[in-house]
Amino acid sequence: MSGDHAHGADHTHTPDPADPAIRVEAIESLLVEAGLLDPARVDALIERYEHDLGPLNGARVVARAWTDDAYRQRLLEDGTAAIAELGYGGAQGEHMVVVENGAEVHNLVVCTLCSCYPWPVLGLPPSWYKSPEYRARAVREPRAVLEEFGTELSDEVDIRVWDSSAEIRYLVLPERPAGTEHLSEDELVALVSRDSMIGVRLAGTGEPA
Repeated sequence: MSGDHAHGADHTHTPDPADPAIRVEAIESLLVEAGLLDPARVDALIERYEHDLGPLNGARVVARAWTDDAYRQRLLEDGTAAIAELGYGGAQGEHMVVVENGAEVHNLVVCTLCSCYPWPVLGLPPSWYKSPEYRARAVREPRAVLEEFGTELSDEVDIRVWDSSAEIRYLVLPERPAGTEHLSEDELVALVSRDSMIGVRLAGTGEPA
């Protein structure tokens, strides 16, 4: 065996102490041993963020709006209530406003002060959303930021930037991709990405929710 995979059978890797996951695990172990942390509560929180909170929830909201015009109207009029109809809500999602993308308008969400984000429908925010660079440039030069995500819009499209806060969090209702009229609601869910609900990408591009 040669090249990068030439490891002996008894070769073991020494964990990198700088690895964030290892550091978190070590801190968790210390807190549990000190009786300051209940591992069952940690497991419950992990389960909640992996399965109950996340971009798949938001994707289901979007797919419903694409296929049910009455629901779409309710979503745009009162995002919090309409999202709650599908069973999503709670902390970090108490006051939701949904903004709709279309042929003439493209919406982009940012939080300029920190990283306010609608956890119940998008899960935890990506690292780039929290970065000072994104928070500043999304407001100052949104078109350039979108292009860096691979989203190129014509000059005729009006780009609107929405600044989330502790009081209001925004969700983008992306434009439904052309040629998807034959798809079911469940099939449409796979076309909705987290990034399209923030507004940095179009639906049908990027990793699905």
